[in-house]
Amino acid sequence: MVQRVAVVGAGVSGLAATKCCLEEGLEPTCFEQSEDIGGLWCYTDQAQEGRASIYRTVFTNSCKEMMCYSDFPFPDDHPNYMHNTRLQHYIRKYAKHFNLLQYIQFKTLVTKVKKRPDFSVTGQWEVVTQRDGKEETAVFDAVMVCSGHHVYPNLPITDFPGIQKFKGHYFHSREYKEPEKFRGKKVLVIGLGNSGSDIAVELSTVASQVYLSSRSGSWVMSRVWDNGYPWDMLILTRFRTWLGNILPRALSDWLYVRSMNRFFKHENFGLMPLDKTSRKEPVFNDDLPSRIACGVVVMKPNVKEFRETSVLFQDGTVQDDVDVVVFATGYSYSYPFMEDHSIIKSRDNQVTLYKGILPPQLEKPTMAVIGLVQSLGPIIPTADLQCRWAIKVFQGQCSLPPVSEMMDDIDEKMGKKLKWYGSSTTLQTDYITYMDELASAIGVKPSMLKLLLTDPRLALEVVFGPCTPYQYRLVGPGKWNGARKAILTQWDRTL
Repeated sequence: MVQRVAVVGAGVSGLAATKCCLEEGLEPTCFEQSEDIGGLWCYTDQAQEGRASIYRTVFTNSCKEMMCYSDFPFPDDHPNYMHNTRLQHYIRKYAKHFNLLQYIQFKTLVTKVKKRPDFSVTGQWEVVTQRDGKEETAVFDAVMVCSGHHVYPNLPITDFPGIQKFKGHYFHSREYKEPEKFRGKKVLVIGLGNSGSDIAVELSTVASQVYLSSRSGSWVMSRVWDNGYPWDMLILTRFRTWLGNILPRALSDWLYVRSMNRFFKHENFGLMPLDKTSRKEPVFNDDLPSRIACGVVVMKPNVKEFRETSVLFQDGTVQDDVDVVVFATGYSYSYPFMEDHSIIKSRDNQVTLYKGILPPQLEKPTMAVIGLVQSLGPIIPTADLQCRWAIKVFQGQCSLPPVSEMMDDIDEKMGKKLKWYGSSTTLQTDYITYMDELASAIGVKPSMLKLLLTDPRLALEVVFGPCTPYQYRLVGPGKWNGARKAILTQWDRTL
């Protein structure tokens, strides 16, 4: 029986894991290498080795009703989209409310996680940690890896010929904190993701010129959608997901492109994605189109080569006197503490996890990787539900199919992902479909038919309204008595 659980990291996933363990009567020990909780959302003035890093002005891309923990709504007076300091404040309140801090060992680095010699019988792990230069080893019945995937910068220098000759300054976006020292400079930002767009827009207020280079374009969405409501309250609904699944692909693609182009035509702004029907995560930026229209951000194609002070682009244009290059080229996920790397990346160095959580090849299902998915939905409720599912698996209350079936399931989903999201985004998944799949497995997905018969008002809000996290607390294990009220008052809090 699983009793003692090691949780690696005290970010939003690690806190959810710790709380879920306590709810189910398990004994969690959470190891956090820094001195604070919050992970990615804990801002520091300098990027620190082995930790996620954000810039000073990061705001959330999901609104508060969609991104809260499912049994802990944000206070009414919080804005719909939050600055990182405010989100960090909420995370601290959550930890305090559920008494999680006493289970966290701060300034403790996990250096090794390895199977015990009798793993095939016990399913136990040996966890080696380091604190104040001292090494400790402890045995756990299960491990929950919650260390995130925004830690190890992906800096593909080899893809950019001539970068060694470049006389200017270049660095990865994780080093970027604030714009002031770039005043009056010409800056090239490479990468049209959320960070690249944010940094380009912010630098455009001080730099003499900003160029934003993109290899494949991207859809750019505003946080503020129809009638000024938050985008995700309108788009992430069960009805829309159902419609998207039953419509013919061609019609669904046409509607998708049309809705993405509703506020401005991406083609005219040099932003059009090469694969325009791909559902890979859009960029959320309310200011980028207006910055392009004002000429302070200039869109550029991919870089062909760097020269000493200039840059040649794929379309043959050359930009002279470039002072600074910011590589907003994302992150690679890595788990340096895993002694056997093939546990998580068991095929072609690709993450191979059943339901995006469980390494399928383990003799005993006593390890879960939390938060290693990307969807067009918020990470906090996703991680929360993943933890609830994982702990039911640890306890043997949620049965798993044989390994071959788990592998088939992973392959089938990967095939669908490649079709919908393209090859670069293998972690991508559809938010509501994924959440419902986990919820069904542990008996917490609300039955629409039953709701319609017993509580029609709630049923309409659940089907046609936003798929807020409270929906997964209406029934089953972990049921929360405030869930119904939270759903029926969510628009009031938004307003």
